[in-house]
Amino acid sequence: MSCSPNGEASLFEVNIRYVGGLLSAYYLTGAEVFKKKVLELGEKLLPAFNTPTGIPRGVINLGSGTSWSWGWASAGSSILAEFGTLHLEFVHLSELSGNPVYTEKVMNIRKLLNKIEKPHGLYPNFLSPVSGNWVQHHVSVGGLGDSFYEYLIKSYLMSDKTDGDAKRMYYAAIEAIEANLVQKSPGGLTYMAEWRGGLLDHKMGHLACFSGGMVGIGADDGAPEKRQHYLDLAAEITHTCHESYSRSATKLGPEAFRFDGGAEATATRLSDRYYILRPEVIESYMYMWRLTHDPKYRQWGWEAVEALEQHCRVEAGFSGIRDVYAATVSHDNMQQSFFLSETLKYLYLLFSDDDLLSLEDWVFNTEAHPLPIIHRSCILEQSEEEERDEEPPE
Repeated sequence: MSCSPNGEASLFEVNIRYVGGLLSAYYLTGAEVFKKKVLELGEKLLPAFNTPTGIPRGVINLGSGTSWSWGWASAGSSILAEFGTLHLEFVHLSELSGNPVYTEKVMNIRKLLNKIEKPHGLYPNFLSPVSGNWVQHHVSVGGLGDSFYEYLIKSYLMSDKTDGDAKRMYYAAIEAIEANLVQKSPGGLTYMAEWRGGLLDHKMGHLACFSGGMVGIGADDGAPEKRQHYLDLAAEITHTCHESYSRSATKLGPEAFRFDGGAEATATRLSDRYYILRPEVIESYMYMWRLTHDPKYRQWGWEAVEALEQHCRVEAGFSGIRDVYAATVSHDNMQQSFFLSETLKYLYLLFSDDDLLSLEDWVFNTEAHPLPIIHRSCILEQSEEEERDEEPPE
């Protein structure tokens, strides 16, 4: 992959798509070229962390190393889901390079987040990389916040359950989310609202639908008496997200759906009615199938396959659609890259045996690139073997 030397790039997108993709390619094939490329690329991302707090800025020039914040982000702030979605990949960059700098960069972010005060235990979406303070109090498990929470539980799982810090942060965050954001609609649907400075916005984005799977994979390692509670919560959220699909004419879900003004799990605004081949709902089906083997999750996945075939397949591939409620679809003429890396992969895994990329051995990054769980015992055994190999014969 040749980067345009002066290309400006999103640190977050380059990390989850390219670093994540190259790491997976290396771990799945063992081809050295992927390792070489991913370490070259990782090094180019380090200058983004040169800020007063160590919280990276969102955009980086890969040639010059200068970085800056997104123009649209509140007052030059960095975004929780961006600086909070580096951990899995950066830990692997340190593993492969033998250079602790990558792990240090992400541990430093975590240290700052632990230190600062959180409103009601919640993590707002915008943080200043200069002062290290929250910039405003908007909290969401959808866009801008989403994968930060996902990477807490996945960091714990990827560490072979040794990263106690990640575990503690995840379960504390889930408790705050349950106390403040999780709602039940009059029609009995459980959803995650958004929080704006203390006021709830009764809207759930498609992006937040990954949380069914997240709460599911986190069910086993919380307090034993809460295990069933978390599995139930995961199933309820996944059910709500399925409802957002089944209540549309196309059986595909909108970008965001609301729970006020009578209708539930439906998009009220025209600007929320599109579907761009997003994976999050199917991702939750896949995890819930692996965790429960309830056949309804495969059935729901197959409904999505049929809807994609019927409404999104076009001559050259698959296209997003502009209004999931219109019987006659209007295509947006775009096939997003996450359709291949996530939507189709999660569908394939949903209909495969559990031992294909087993959750015992792999953790998926937020772009569905599989990364191996770091089994410390294996690494110790391996280094002991290497030492034995190096000992001179007596």
